Amino acid sequence: MTLEQGTLLNHRYRIVEVLGQGGMGAVYRAVDEHLGVAVAVKENLYLAEEYTRQFRREATILAGLRHLSLPRVGDYFVVPGQGQYLVMDFIEGEDLRQRMERVSLLPEADAILIGAAVCDALTYLHTRQPPIIHRDLKPGNVKITPSGQVILVDFGLAKLMSGDQATTTGARAMTPGYSPPEQYGTARTDPRSDIYSLAATLYAGLTGVIPEDGLARLTRDVDLTPTRRLNPRISRRLAAVIETALSVQPDDRYQSTDDFKSALLSALPSTHLPQGEITVSPPPEQPSSLVPVEIIEPDPPTPPRNYPLAARRRNIINLRTRGWRTGSNVLALMLIVLVLGGGIGLIIRPDPVRIWLASLGPPTPTLTPSASPTQAPTSTPCKNPGCLPDPIPSPVPSETPAPTATSTPVPTPSVTPLGGASGEIAFASSRTGIPQVWVMDPYGDHLEQVTNMPDGACQPAWSPDGQRLVFISPCTGRKEIYERASLYIINRDGSGLTALPASPEGDFDPAWCPDGKRIAFTSIRTGQPRVFVLNLDDNSILRISTSPYGDRYPAWSPSGGQLAFVRYRTAAQIWITSDTGQNEFALTRSGAFNDIMPFWAPDNQTIFFSQSPEPGAAAWLTGMFYEDRGTSKEFRVTLGGKPGPIANGNSSPDGLWIVYESWPTGTNHDIYRMTVNGGNALRLTTDPGLDFDPAWNPAPIPR
Repeated sequence: MTLEQGTLLNHRYRIVEVLGQGGMGAVYRAVDEHLGVAVAVKENLYLAEEYTRQFRREATILAGLRHLSLPRVGDYFVVPGQGQYLVMDFIEGEDLRQRMERVSLLPEADAILIGAAVCDALTYLHTRQPPIIHRDLKPGNVKITPSGQVILVDFGLAKLMSGDQATTTGARAMTPGYSPPEQYGTARTDPRSDIYSLAATLYAGLTGVIPEDGLARLTRDVDLTPTRRLNPRISRRLAAVIETALSVQPDDRYQSTDDFKSALLSALPSTHLPQGEITVSPPPEQPSSLVPVEIIEPDPPTPPRNYPLAARRRNIINLRTRGWRTGSNVLALMLIVLVLGGGIGLIIRPDPVRIWLASLGPPTPTLTPSASPTQAPTSTPCKNPGCLPDPIPSPVPSETPAPTATSTPVPTPSVTPLGGASGEIAFASSRTGIPQVWVMDPYGDHLEQVTNMPDGACQPAWSPDGQRLVFISPCTGRKEIYERASLYIINRDGSGLTALPASPEGDFDPAWCPDGKRIAFTSIRTGQPRVFVLNLDDNSILRISTSPYGDRYPAWSPSGGQLAFVRYRTAAQIWITSDTGQNEFALTRSGAFNDIMPFWAPDNQTIFFSQSPEPGAAAWLTGMFYEDRGTSKEFRVTLGGKPGPIANGNSSPDGLWIVYESWPTGTNHDIYRMTVNGGNALRLTTDPGLDFDPAWNPAPIPR
């Protein structure tokens, strides 16, 4: 869990505040009580072997570095049973991503000088013995201090080159748009890989657009948008330098960072050439009452191609004062604004510890269940995760009128909930050809390929501890029925591949029970699709559904005592059964509409599912407040007031977010996430390949 303010870590470092937080741990600002100086403490709570080794390697790499544009490491230690900790210089100032948001487009001279300063740091790294490759250069990892000094940070993905050593083994990590094609595994990474990433960073800063993904440019008919087409004010010489460094073939780029630096400075007027240490315009001085609350991670989601980065922050006021960080003060601020502001509402940006204030118009009414469209809104205090109202008792479900786009109000929390967007998301993607299982963070960054099955892999589902994944193979694409598919288990880092007992007909739709001992799945071993449960202790298989109808999409309740699934009768319906196949009953009867792909909220009382007029048609997300007695009320979640398509939804561990698959253009499928009430929708993947079957890691998130 997150360290509290005032905690004394390792008898030396007094925690002041959380600077950034993710699924693996957090970064803190602290005071070294031995020396009386501010330090940054990076934490790793994910103690699987691969991650502890990577974190230790980062500490080892940084400990031996001495350069003005690199942070210094002062300490590394392990707290048994808790985590690893790396203590380094606390770098004041703003990162390049924040500067891009503040100024929209970087001035050409600033971009050149920032690039030249980073080249100096990279030259130092590349000339070590053995050479060090950073491999994660992007705007969030370049900081600018109050004195205008440029610092390269975050060496979590760095590697030491050793002879003909391969780039990676097991899982791979990259940031779409900023990572060169070879980092996806097409070839070895070397110093030219960092040149590509630095050029992509400068391209984004100069144009406001992330460049087209390198692998897509290498393997598909996708071209880099010329720099001057996006920003005609850029000089032709600088545009040519950036585009040369962004060549997909390493041999076509600059062959050293010294060459790249010289080319950059050649585009700068001689009167602006730096003398001595390179510095740029410093960030604006912050009032003493303001404190930074976020540094290098996590980055914002990768926007669709040619989407201006700065446009997302226009007309928004950032409230980051020290006095408004606690939950009680945030609620007080909300009440003041709602009372005094009339048409002013609060939006919580899906990043840690940031509150945004913007004009939204009239307040949105509270939820009215669709079963009683004229019922007055309830004033019952919100208790469930995601701030959804408590379940409302009603009779056992009966035939429900077919919903329309306007008949059911969108469920809206009384206030937008804090927290949520951390952890990681597994999904299937055909971006490298045949589908494989990948993992990313909830911002679309830190992409890692987990499987490498020759016949493809898809439908990932997490183990309760977040350490393993169950998936199916073969998988050549997104299908309704996966004939001849089998279940496999693999470790999160891509090791330990294990085949589970299989039938030749086909097993698919895996769902891991919260007890960690059982996996529910669909099988066509008896002719019709039906739900089965595999016991991992003895490999015994229990048939759960015995009806003459086809049953699919099993989903465990958070308690592990029940399963929701889909039964295909005249239309698809959501049914509930016990974990042994007893006490079946229909949860939904939506007439001509199909209810499919159920998933539970962590409250154990709310079930979400997709609804569509016919198989394969655009779907919207619907939910049921559910209790063991079978009482329920239906509500409809729409994406910013628009219906679907929303498929393969899955809840974040805290119940505040939903990750899902969508295809708004009617063709390419990508992964998105939104708040539980349908707000703040963000597109996480933009690759031309098919991205589908998202699953949020259910492991508890450190707080």
